[in-house]
Amino acid sequence: MTRRGLILFIALGVIWGIPYLFIKIAVAELSPEFLVLARCVLAAALLLPIAARRRALMPVLRRWKVLLAFAVAEIVLPWYALNAAEITLPSSTTGLLLASIPLVAIGVAFVFGRRHRVTALTVLGLLTGTAGVAAVVGLDLGRGDLGAVALLSVAVVGYAVGPAILAKYMSDLPGIGVMSLALAAAAVIYLPIVGVTGGWPTVVPSPAAIVSVLVLAVVCSAIAFLLMFALIAEIGPVRMTAITYVNPAVAVVAGALVLGETVTVFTGLGFILILIGCWLVTLPDRPAAPSEAPEEEPWPSSTTPSTTAPPPTR
Repeated sequence: MTRRGLILFIALGVIWGIPYLFIKIAVAELSPEFLVLARCVLAAALLLPIAARRRALMPVLRRWKVLLAFAVAEIVLPWYALNAAEITLPSSTTGLLLASIPLVAIGVAFVFGRRHRVTALTVLGLLTGTAGVAAVVGLDLGRGDLGAVALLSVAVVGYAVGPAILAKYMSDLPGIGVMSLALAAAAVIYLPIVGVTGGWPTVVPSPAAIVSVLVLAVVCSAIAFLLMFALIAEIGPVRMTAITYVNPAVAVVAGALVLGETVTVFTGLGFILILIGCWLVTLPDRPAAPSEAPEEEPWPSSTTPSTTAPPPTR
């Protein structure tokens, strides 16, 4: 990995590890649906002009049905579920449980018709990762948190389905166009939802809540997507998936240092088991022959297509 690639990797690993901390701060004062709306509006406002200058919008709009499905799977459902879950769950636990996404992605890939050879290591990885989730949910959380865990399961499935939609139906489209329009679509969806549910703030939020919304929208969404594009162009989409293993560690450390969240033995045990499980299930099936090895192309750039989807957004 080049020095630039390492810097981008570290930066994105930190940026995608801190959303849970800022969500926890924001939902103390803002409704989950309004937080999604505010984040989408601000991030879309920053990314849409960039996508327009790169002429990356029209190709995506021509597949508006698939775009809408991606927006629902990747943003509309997961972001609300995350916000609502963090009303009761610690931010570190949220980030840790979301590390199980690669485990669910195996099943999603099967549904989408992608062949994945089930080996002994795959089965071992699924069992190990499931044991890690069980350690956190069964030993580290109270019975009253099970509803929040159910919400997180919605986010996990959505984050597994979103990249699958990209890989199957949108891999030839400009990535910045997909992300900016998906954010805009999610904002349009949530505008009436916030109105109907009465989710608008009734008082001016505190500076901490306002800063949290800005960080989530500007840093963890708009800037993170731009860094993601640059990182994939630098090291390729396959190596970029390793960032999935960095985010939970950042989330746990941030929650402990900033919010004083307790890190128990079961948190550590679950963290280790989940990451080992994800590593095992994402190992290549077999070494590709030289004539079969695909060249890693920089998806999602503004112009270059690829067949490999990036990790889920945070």
